[in-house]
Amino acid sequence: MQLIDIGVNLTNTSFIGKEREILNRAYEAGVGQLVLTGTSVENSEQAMQLSHELDESATRLFCTAGVHPHSASDWTADTEKQLRALLGERRVLAVGECGLDFNRDFSPRLQQEKALEAHLALAVELQMPVFLHERDANERLLEILRDYRDRLPAAVVHCFTGEKRALFSYLDLDLHIGITGWICDERRGTHLHPLVREIPRGRLMLESDAPYLLPRTLRPKPKNGRNEPAYLPEVLREVALHRDETLADVAAHTTACAQAFFGLPEIQSTPNQTD
Repeated sequence: MQLIDIGVNLTNTSFIGKEREILNRAYEAGVGQLVLTGTSVENSEQAMQLSHELDESATRLFCTAGVHPHSASDWTADTEKQLRALLGERRVLAVGECGLDFNRDFSPRLQQEKALEAHLALAVELQMPVFLHERDANERLLEILRDYRDRLPAAVVHCFTGEKRALFSYLDLDLHIGITGWICDERRGTHLHPLVREIPRGRLMLESDAPYLLPRTLRPKPKNGRNEPAYLPEVLREVALHRDETLADVAAHTTACAQAFFGLPEIQSTPNQTD
């Protein structure tokens, strides 16, 4: 089985100096390709640089480029120029992480909306898929997306944690859904158990969102409490359980979905990479 982690924050400070060993553990666990999440211009540049430095084959590591809604207040005209340049790089496969977060409101909502629209306009112009973040903003996100959806090639709601109404509203708009270790959390993720079976094949992808969202069902748990892409098989196990599908089946169709969504190449090993 081969898995694809569509969302890993490899630039997080907790991973500094450990990136290659983390990737090797992921490869050994069957996670063959990873998409590194860009959450600011600087962070997106770092993600792109890591994908170059740590993947000599140019077939395993890729990234997104965008500005997280938490940082939407930092958006300027220069931000857009810098992102456009990044999005022209071969390793950068999607626009984002971008979206709306009305849960924490670290940036004013109006600025979040303006930044999201700027991201969507870039995605339309460059014909690239979008990597979306949404917290407590389902209806407003949909209102904005509807004006762009017909011109966008694809979009994924990453780390979906919402209720049935939100899920079906995204599926009705032909969006993809990313599932994380949230589904493994008995305190707040059990509502996803019946919902995950409602996501059609071809729209479901898996992600770690590492170093966040360590699967609570994982045994044994790492002493540092930090999530890694190597633990993605635990998300696979929980998703397969609640979809009543085999591990191999879920691995196959979520991997095919991610390959098509991002336009990923076939993996080519190098002497410095462990399969």
